[in-house]
Amino acid sequence: MSAGNASPAGHSGPSDLHLHSDHSDGTEPPAEVMAAAHRHGIRTAALTDHDTTAGWAEAADAAVSLGMTFVPGMELSARHEWRSVHVLAYLFDPDDSGLRALTDRIRDSRLTRARRMADRIGRDYDLDWADIVDQTASGATVGRPHIADALVARGHVRDRGEAFGGILHPSSPYYVDLFAPDPVTAVAAVRAAGGVPVIAHPAGRGGLLPDRLLARLIDAGLAGFELGHRENVEPALGRLRSLVSAQDLIATGSSDYH
Repeated sequence: MSAGNASPAGHSGPSDLHLHSDHSDGTEPPAEVMAAAHRHGIRTAALTDHDTTAGWAEAADAAVSLGMTFVPGMELSARHEWRSVHVLAYLFDPDDSGLRALTDRIRDSRLTRARRMADRIGRDYDLDWADIVDQTASGATVGRPHIADALVARGHVRDRGEAFGGILHPSSPYYVDLFAPDPVTAVAAVRAAGGVPVIAHPAGRGGLLPDRLLARLIDAGLAGFELGHRENVEPALGRLRSLVSAQDLIATGSSDYH
């Protein structure tokens, strides 16, 4: 975990605004994630599981007990053409009907995709749905990380990396696509729910989003970019720094801990 360069107004100390628990693709319960953050000197932490708020209560209780500031968050899955785009959402109303409908649809699609992929993989490998469920925390939405963990447990691959690089890769015959909204829709939904939307790892492996899309995102209410992320690279990162300054946006940072 690493300290980010932004924390909520009124609070000081190192922050990490992008953390995952076993309610999505992380490996630890929310309370353990907060404890790990505290051990690394983090004093303001956001739990941002994919498309769910299920871990908020546990994470908040743990953070408060450790004297930390907890920031409720979520990483919303979106897509622009072929590219996956993740929108970090902070401080939104978890009961907002529009955002809940959107995340429910994403999670339902992810579960359907997982079942279909499990069926395909099971034709060639010793793997069934029960193996995957065994790797999934209670209340978590089954996804590719859990299929990967089941493949590891069965001895078909060494680790998640090998699974995602082969059997679970988008080019694999076992892969099944899933629903994801366009990022403008995602940003607008977060804003409508009273939240603060930030594009995660915006200068990473997929490259910088097109200028026209960036302008549309800002018009829709985008608050900023996660500039402090290990996947970001130059020169795209430099362009985003200039955009943040010119548009008076916020810059966040994180470890993207899993």
